[in-house]
Amino acid sequence: MKKLTIELEDTWIFAHRDDDELPIAVLKAELAKVKGVSVKSSSLTSVTLVYDEKSSDCADIKGIVASVINKNYPGDSVEEIASFDLTDFEPEEAKQPVKEKDETSLKDDGQGESDEAEIAAQASEKKAEFDAEKAETERKYRRAAALEKIDALVGAAEFKALAHEIAGVADEINRTQTADVFLNRCYLFSIGDGCGLSTYLELFGRLISANEICKMSSRPVSEVAIGPYPYRPDGQGPDPFTAARSVVTGGTNSSVKIACIDICEWMNHTDDRYFKQFLRVVEKNYNTMVVIFRVPFVDKDVLAKISYSLSDLLSIKTVSFPPLNQDEVKTFAEAELTKYNFTIAKPAWKYFFTRISEEKSDGKFYGINTVKKVVRELVYQKHISNASKTEKSKQITVSDTKALCYNVDGDSLSGMEMLNELVGVESIKKRVEEIIAQIELSVKEDPKDRPCIHMRFVGNPGTGKTTIARVIGKILKEKGILRVGAFFEYAGRDFCGKYVGETAPKTASICRDAYGSVLFIDEAYSLYRSDRDSVDYGREALDTLIAEMENHRTDLVVIMAGYTQDMNKLMEGNAGLSSRMPYTIEFPNYTRDQLYEIFVSMSSKKFKCDNELLDAAKKFFDELPDALISSKEFSNARFVRNLFERTWAKAAMRCQLAGKTHVALTKEDFVQASADKEFAGNNIPKKTRIGFNI
Repeated sequence: MKKLTIELEDTWIFAHRDDDELPIAVLKAELAKVKGVSVKSSSLTSVTLVYDEKSSDCADIKGIVASVINKNYPGDSVEEIASFDLTDFEPEEAKQPVKEKDETSLKDDGQGESDEAEIAAQASEKKAEFDAEKAETERKYRRAAALEKIDALVGAAEFKALAHEIAGVADEINRTQTADVFLNRCYLFSIGDGCGLSTYLELFGRLISANEICKMSSRPVSEVAIGPYPYRPDGQGPDPFTAARSVVTGGTNSSVKIACIDICEWMNHTDDRYFKQFLRVVEKNYNTMVVIFRVPFVDKDVLAKISYSLSDLLSIKTVSFPPLNQDEVKTFAEAELTKYNFTIAKPAWKYFFTRISEEKSDGKFYGINTVKKVVRELVYQKHISNASKTEKSKQITVSDTKALCYNVDGDSLSGMEMLNELVGVESIKKRVEEIIAQIELSVKEDPKDRPCIHMRFVGNPGTGKTTIARVIGKILKEKGILRVGAFFEYAGRDFCGKYVGETAPKTASICRDAYGSVLFIDEAYSLYRSDRDSVDYGREALDTLIAEMENHRTDLVVIMAGYTQDMNKLMEGNAGLSSRMPYTIEFPNYTRDQLYEIFVSMSSKKFKCDNELLDAAKKFFDELPDALISSKEFSNARFVRNLFERTWAKAAMRCQLAGKTHVALTKEDFVQASADKEFAGNNIPKKTRIGFNI
């Protein structure tokens, strides 16, 4: 005979606590049906069998157990959730014979009542053991579940390491009853806006509670910011520490809270005496509060300085949350789509990241919050697509993602075809072709020592700089010079942070996204300031940019654009930048004829234009004064696009009032649009530019 003890994983058992029958009961019932098997004992997590190994029905008892698990819990592997202990079985009767008593003797000596009491005591003891075992299983499950949620996060490596550290020492803290030692430690989180701070705080609170280090409040997390610097208590302004002070003093020993205090406004002034006074308040209330200070994602050196200043009074642990890279964004987006039971086709990722880059192009990207927004937009776009179809799909396609993007109209064309379609840029086309040929030649001659291929575009607004930059990226991708060929557009000041130490990592993160692609920087001259402007973050951004341009010169094309004189000034003030941008393309203002050609091109793509409309447009552009079209502030093709869209709007309103569903442009629509103030021929634009006073 053989004895087999089957032990099931605690956390797996607990995961099925709400089933109609516990897994052990299911296993016992199924095994009892097997001929030759006897169930001797069981607990919440284990069962012991005795069976005859010579019986053909019991030849593969482990296989029988596996089939029971697979049948009742599909998807769970018996190797992962069960362990087996097989020994020889010796009947207990053979070891210790029991003397039988007849009924008379039992009645005579009162042993019946004694046996009943003993049975009741044993039952009570068994129940106590079961309850204790169940409580321990539930505790292990809560701890494992809290840690599992943190491990499931995308990125946040330092936060995950901290969570495992706390889970690892929790038992020792509980054994020695030294929770105050744990509470004495504060944290310094370095994390950008919209990157999931509230989620991290909530999970941190759950981790502490699940490990029973201290009793947490029912609403454990409070977030508050310290007001602007400076502060002088002269009664002339509000106390910036009032809200933070109230939160820090609001906990109790029996209801500990997490206080997250945003110190961004004071991160460069942590040695100020009023800030130190606030830290003393934190120190006095350490045993009722887990305090987390929050700053933006900054350089390690800057973070170390802040931590050093805080550690004068407090024990500080720093935790950095770097922005998600492209692979992490993809992983996060897939997880978000899974929540809605949607998937995304592999080719559609290209346009998903195009949409993400468009979200970043204004310098205001809010991490996972923005990714969540784009995912929800995709799902809604899929609903629109499904509404007109008989067969409903839950896979996001190329057309779904493409519908959310703004600049993919000519995506079906090759780079050279897109270049040839452009109107009025013949000299620029020729220069682009020369540069492409030169780059191709240098790459073929020495693939291992490729030169910098960064460029500067100089000229007035609306002369096609952004469009040409986008086309160049596509051509370089098709030529095999760039591995990705995407397009990332920013303004110069988008690289600058609001606080010391924030600019360099922000700039590096933007460059990291653009590896293998084109990074287009409009109004790049706005990054430059004279030596007197030592506190300006543009110089820090430029220093980081120059380093990235050099270190990734074979895998990144940086194109800086701006007014001719301002760009020249930028290069004169930064010799390292000038030497790394060997290619220059000048974008002249469009002529009257070219402006007219651009208008015709835009109109004919969407509408059928009659001769009267075209004649009115030709007359309008021919009569534009020299002072307007030669002005530095004249927006060239942007002026034409605005005029076209205004004409379209006039036509749409006219057709709507007439009850027509089809929009058509007429001469009258154009005349009304061109009569608006901003298109009047004598209206020379006056615009305050970011740049130099020259």
